[in-house]
Amino acid sequence: MSSETELDRLEAEVTACRACPRLVEWRELVAREKRAAFRDWDYWGRPIPGFGDPAARVLILGLAPAAHGANRTGRMFTGDRSGDFLFAALHRTGYANQPTSEHRDDGLALTDCWITAAVRCAPPANKPLPDERERCSHWLDRELALLAAPRVVVCLGAFAWEAALRTPALTDQPPPRPRPRFGHGTEHGRLLGCFHPSQQNTFTGKLTPAMLDAVLLRARERVAAGGP
Repeated sequence: MSSETELDRLEAEVTACRACPRLVEWRELVAREKRAAFRDWDYWGRPIPGFGDPAARVLILGLAPAAHGANRTGRMFTGDRSGDFLFAALHRTGYANQPTSEHRDDGLALTDCWITAAVRCAPPANKPLPDERERCSHWLDRELALLAAPRVVVCLGAFAWEAALRTPALTDQPPPRPRPRFGHGTEHGRLLGCFHPSQQNTFTGKLTPAMLDAVLLRARERVAAGGP
């Protein structure tokens, strides 16, 4: 069976998951109550699968879906300000065919890039609990087993960095001690740190378009050089 078929089967399992009662309750509450600006939307309200190029050598790892972003549209980083910032950068650096991502069927296609998250449901206050994080980790393990081994993992924020360090398939070894500290531009093995494109970071200038472009171009450079 092809890896794409297996990824489709995995997507069906991910989107049906109800393993974390608190997250199920929150994602479905948000989908019912909606935000006024999106009152005409039929919210997705389920876990979010990864997406992109199955042969990707660059994997982008986020924290979790946004309540009124991916939890609304059904695709990672789609429909919120963080995604607007990220996809514009992916387009500038040659990973995406268009600079915007508004809904699942908007024609966006990624090349040599796969986007996923450590936690698949929108958490209250964007803060999954430790047990929710651990319960969700097997989805990333299974996803990685079906992808052409990513040579570089761009970790968007400290949460994603820590999740990657706990994922043996991404570190090729047990979690290192002491743990390498997260930082923008920090590199450890195949991991590459990047500030999360949240409004808190982008509106304050902590993360600029040039900074994000530089990380994505560094990922391409490392792939061209043969990986970590």
